Amino acid sequence: MSWSQPAHPTLLIPGPIEFDDAVLHESHVGAGFISIFGDTLTQLRKLFQTTSPASQPFIVAGSGTLGWDMVAANLVERSDEVLVLHSGYFADSFADCFETYGVKATQLKAPIGSRPGLDEIEKALKGKKYKVLTITHVDTSTGVLSDIKAVAALVHKASPETLVVVDGVCSVGSEEICFDEWGLDVVLTASQKGVGVPAGLSIMMVSGKAIEVFKARKTPPASYFASFKNWIPILQNYEAKKPSYFATPPPQLIHALNTSLGQILSRPLSERFDAHRVASRKVKDAVAALGLKQLAADPACQANGMTAMYLPEGLVPADVLPKLLEKGVIFAGGLHREIATKYIRFGHMGVSISEGRSDVDKALKALEEGLKEAVAAKK
Repeated sequence: MSWSQPAHPTLLIPGPIEFDDAVLHESHVGAGFISIFGDTLTQLRKLFQTTSPASQPFIVAGSGTLGWDMVAANLVERSDEVLVLHSGYFADSFADCFETYGVKATQLKAPIGSRPGLDEIEKALKGKKYKVLTITHVDTSTGVLSDIKAVAALVHKASPETLVVVDGVCSVGSEEICFDEWGLDVVLTASQKGVGVPAGLSIMMVSGKAIEVFKARKTPPASYFASFKNWIPILQNYEAKKPSYFATPPPQLIHALNTSLGQILSRPLSERFDAHRVASRKVKDAVAALGLKQLAADPACQANGMTAMYLPEGLVPADVLPKLLEKGVIFAGGLHREIATKYIRFGHMGVSISEGRSDVDKALKALEEGLKEAVAAKK
């Protein structure tokens, strides 16, 4: 039986995003859950591009923020040092999470719209021993894309014992991630962005190296719900299609994730990432043609799943966003504390860029018309 969503404004923010009808329909199906859960964990290995049997996929009820807690509770201990690479709002939050657990977080900050340089990172790594380095692959607040391949290679060279932890909440599913090849130790994400599932799942891939660091802890994990000790045996059982229990999983969301990952993996991942690059270029060219500047001025720092753009002088998000909504399009306002009233954000990831959908064209037309109307209203 076919099913489709009720008519609604097109959601084009950097998450939650639009969902495929099949994903939402399948979220109500309950049969064969153990097998579905196991298959979904195995699908994650393909999405993150890891074939190592030592890698461990996680699917836990919660938001992407829970991934920060799982890293802080399991991979570091009180008074350990971590280096947080800062490219926007979410590095501040990750650092705050570490500090909550008594971990010493040092932030290496870049100007708004940029990312720390490799030379700066190397200097920091040589100046102090860090247990973990974190990097936000795409910061949702700025649209800045970090080069996690180059950073990971640098860490392996300058400080090989340091774990490389990637916050991929706004990148998984829209940016290439080669977990094994690049030597990553943790990639954490959430369900509602590039993966294309309603919010409510915290998703991670953890390396064998990171798990060995966890096993060598001198103190117990600093959380009960987020403890690897509690979750790893359960998830291993599920992947082996064996019933197991620690805490109640959300069956509807895991069914939906299984459906979405099946769609994502139905073609080569390279094609998916190419499609996001093409859509991103189209958006960014159109934004430039409207005379707007991006927060991420350097093309090398521009994400493929979203675009953050400064508004014309004299306009604030409240002048523009309601006009877009009138045209059936939803963008997001600014999130970075220092410049929140100066820019808006356009999410173009997942099903919104699929063939046969006109979401991007609709959004760009609405943006052009909405800006004209907002400027005229100020005169």
